[in-house]
Amino acid sequence: MKASDWIARYLADIGVDTVFEMIGGMTTHMLDSIYREGRSRIVTVHHEQAGAIAACGWAQVKGLPGVALATSGPGAVNLLTGIGTCYFDSIPAVFLTGQVNRNELSTGLSMRQLGFQETDVVSMAKAVTKGAVQVTDPEDIPKIMDWAFKTAMEGRPGPVLIDIPMDVQRGEITEPYDAPELTEDPDKGSICGADRFLDRLKNALDKANRPLILVGSGVVRSGISEEVSSLVRKLKVPSVFSLMGKGTLKDCGELSVGMIGTYGNRWANYALARCDLLLVLGSRLDIRQTGVDTEGFTRQKEVFQVDIDPCEIEGRITATESLVADLRSLVPLMADKIMPAPSFDDWRSEISERRRLWDDTEELGRIEGINPNGFMRMLGLRSPDASAFVTDIGANQMWAAQSLDTDGRPFISSGGMGAMGYALPAAMGASIGFGQTPVVVVVGDGGMQCNIQELQTIVRNKLPLKIVVMDNGSLGMVRQFQEAYMGGRYPGTVWGYDAPDFCRVAEAYGIEARRVEDPAFVEDALAWLWRDPEKPSLLSVRILPGVGVAPKMAFGKGLDEMEPER
Repeated sequence: MKASDWIARYLADIGVDTVFEMIGGMTTHMLDSIYREGRSRIVTVHHEQAGAIAACGWAQVKGLPGVALATSGPGAVNLLTGIGTCYFDSIPAVFLTGQVNRNELSTGLSMRQLGFQETDVVSMAKAVTKGAVQVTDPEDIPKIMDWAFKTAMEGRPGPVLIDIPMDVQRGEITEPYDAPELTEDPDKGSICGADRFLDRLKNALDKANRPLILVGSGVVRSGISEEVSSLVRKLKVPSVFSLMGKGTLKDCGELSVGMIGTYGNRWANYALARCDLLLVLGSRLDIRQTGVDTEGFTRQKEVFQVDIDPCEIEGRITATESLVADLRSLVPLMADKIMPAPSFDDWRSEISERRRLWDDTEELGRIEGINPNGFMRMLGLRSPDASAFVTDIGANQMWAAQSLDTDGRPFISSGGMGAMGYALPAAMGASIGFGQTPVVVVVGDGGMQCNIQELQTIVRNKLPLKIVVMDNGSLGMVRQFQEAYMGGRYPGTVWGYDAPDFCRVAEAYGIEARRVEDPAFVEDALAWLWRDPEKPSLLSVRILPGVGVAPKMAFGKGLDEMEPER
């Protein structure tokens, strides 16, 4: 069998029903084979970065590795932002790059390049993948493809890159074809140290007065949001979530407290600072979640941490008890072994009272025009048909994370890489993964311009994305930093920066668009946005340039010392 035909059949058989790509000379064999195989949809994008990020979005809703193709040289290099996003946010993906023929490789020579567009993308990608290899023999493709998909999924998920020279793609594989399987790890259910961990947790919970559960992206990646929500309801323990854990808790009422971190909800950070027992499920406790004072963070509280990655255990925070485990196996054991502890009514009431006093829609005080936190709250309420909410990076991301109620639906955002331009392609992949269902896109005017060309991909593929551009005429989050620390000098964020009329741009692509500037017309604008759930539409929301994000953790201070003071 021709090697590229083998790859095409393998992708379809393993469940990859969509491949994202931007064609180049070195991927023509693979793309032609995928087209002729006919079982994997080909989604052609206008920039390889968008293809890589779309594969991220698809993977997050399908639970399988997303796949993107790119040609050698600039095509392969353009994938790196999306590859890094998968790596830092634990998203499984397999990236296939074309390469020049083997006789055109400069390997072992002193010259920089031999073949046209020859680039050593394997070396570049190794720092942000679980593995990156170049195929030198067509007969190696079966074992390398098996290795790539298993590696992407096992343990802490992440991306793998396979670089395939053009003559290898058109080579022959003589081994009989075997349909692939993504089998479960037979040792997954066996967790070393689980009994001790659960016994100590149970005893600590029995003695605690102010327990708290922190839900991180590990819960999302493990696909156990429902099980964790059920555990929270059973234990009646208030629970907070990280930015990447948002959208996890469903039907938990007041037990779902809010987002913690640098731009977290003030009352959620208060609960995190005040709790006397903290159970951390799949969150790495980085500096944006704990602040710089790690000693102050752990003072007067017991910390129980569970993570699948041993490198994240006690990386910054010394836990009272830690466990390296797959949450898919541990959470059912936890639900069976730990019975509801004594009532924590006083603790829940204390948190609820702080939430009432520190309403997120009032954090910005009296401002002119549309209040972004109030808008996000209304957007969640008026989007019952949305399958997911996808945000870009910057102020728009934090307003959404603080105030948009997803009602248990996925909240998809770029955490570790923080790549502007993420939202549009990630939403494309998510919508396709859900079966062409509506997805809400929240993006700033800056991020919108990073991958604005993909509006054409949205139209061509008839993707029902509801695009909300939070247009403050600046790169607002960095502008806020400049205001605080640079004496109000704004090069790059306000000075020398501008944006087009997004409504006119959208209409040029064939997408209906509307602008809203007056708070009195927000309700009507959101009704218009959802007038036809089956079609894409764009709503440009005017936010005054000086409106920032509040509250914000004060640098060098505790979690509950947020600015502005209240």
